[in-house]
Amino acid sequence: MTEHRPMTEASPVKVPTLPDAQTITDVKHWTDRLFSFRCTRPASLRFRSGEFVMIGLMGDPDPKTGKQKPLLRAYSIASPSWDEELEFYSIKVQDGPLTSKLQHIQAGDEIILRPKPVGTLVHDALLPGKRIWFFATGTGFAPFASLLREPQTYEDYDEVIITHTCREAGELEYGAELIENLKHDELLNEVIGEGFWKKIKYYPTTTREESAKMGRITDLIRSGEAYADLGVDPINPDNDRAMICGNLAFNLELKAMLEEYGLEEGANSKPAQYVVEKAFLD
Repeated sequence: MTEHRPMTEASPVKVPTLPDAQTITDVKHWTDRLFSFRCTRPASLRFRSGEFVMIGLMGDPDPKTGKQKPLLRAYSIASPSWDEELEFYSIKVQDGPLTSKLQHIQAGDEIILRPKPVGTLVHDALLPGKRIWFFATGTGFAPFASLLREPQTYEDYDEVIITHTCREAGELEYGAELIENLKHDELLNEVIGEGFWKKIKYYPTTTREESAKMGRITDLIRSGEAYADLGVDPINPDNDRAMICGNLAFNLELKAMLEEYGLEEGANSKPAQYVVEKAFLD
């Protein structure tokens, strides 16, 4: 007599995941041009606060072959090196090859993340100093979102000045909220020291929409207005260190300005007084 085995449902075929796939855990849209998102962190990923990685999605299928290729761009990691997840801050470009797709991601979706961090906006690329300036435009705030939550920043410097220049006031919200939240971050206040955030001087400005402070940061520094507003002495190579992350014109203008002050550009292989993120273009 033949034994009849009970019928079982066929196991569903597992849909292949993206190469180097990580899962989106949270998405927040700040304006119609800006959004941030968090994703899982590869167990193997080790990075220094301020570095960037390549992230992306699969591109559209080739009309002839039907094959898809990864569409990747350099993104600064906005979360600190100790965070269990990764955070990114992105602009939305409606016809951009990647961001036109990336802006529609939701929790549970997957992205490609190549776990090979690099970058120049790291403490190792700077010589010891007393005061550090973080100069950002737009989503160039991202690496500083990481460094502002990095304990070493406050161990190395007595004062941390973060300038953030955007076109419209709403574009400052991501950075403003992050800095405000530092005051109430129990973990960081315990690890770094109660009231560590008092070392921060935050200087947001807008160039198009009316806000509390209007103007390009380079103009405000040249006129001396920024120093007066912040209540600080002018930049000097003995005490000041700087990091720059913004659009290309901004980067070049600030580089020239800092060198006029006597600061020299540093690198991982040769630390100096300031560094620029060359991979970022707002």
